[in-house]
Amino acid sequence: MEFKTFVFYFLSAVMLLAALRVITVRNPVHAALFLVLTFFSAGGIWLLLQAEFLAVVLVLVYVGAVMVLFLFVVMMLDINLDRLRERFWSYLPVGALVGVLLLVEMVMVLGGSYFGLDEMPTPAPVDASYSNTRELGLVLYTDYVYAFELAALVLLVAMVAAVTLTLRKRKGVRYLDPAAQVSVRAKDRIEVLKMPAEKE
Repeated sequence: MEFKTFVFYFLSAVMLLAALRVITVRNPVHAALFLVLTFFSAGGIWLLLQAEFLAVVLVLVYVGAVMVLFLFVVMMLDINLDRLRERFWSYLPVGALVGVLLLVEMVMVLGGSYFGLDEMPTPAPVDASYSNTRELGLVLYTDYVYAFELAALVLLVAMVAAVTLTLRKRKGVRYLDPAAQVSVRAKDRIEVLKMPAEKE
């Protein structure tokens, strides 16, 4: 067995076990840490496929930003985990059915004749002047430019919807009016009085 093949199977096993622990662990902070391990393993597999840019983006964006935000939200919110797990067993049959369907689909895809080392060989080595980022940008902004813009629009709508749904107006809160602050004149706020000096 080649070293690259061994590394692939090792990273794949770590990624599958970590992904399984994400949904089975009780503590949400531990689940987030297992998700970080899953992202790192996926980034390693992308490095084996010579997709360095995608691996770095996965680690920087998801591990460095999204997971930190997720941990911040989990720490700040007072989530009652016992209440969330009250009806866990009632949803188990539906979840098991969906899991079996996904397993059957994965077996059909992986077991097909169109998926294998013969159909998808190891990428050929590239020269030093090859830029993974440049090639990805060319494909993304030429062949898939409409899909890219549509995804950006969907993310924008989701962001606006999230802000709208979570925006709450509280009573009794004093707000500042910047326009009123800027338009204030000194003579309207301060009155200088001239009084004669008093002698004792």
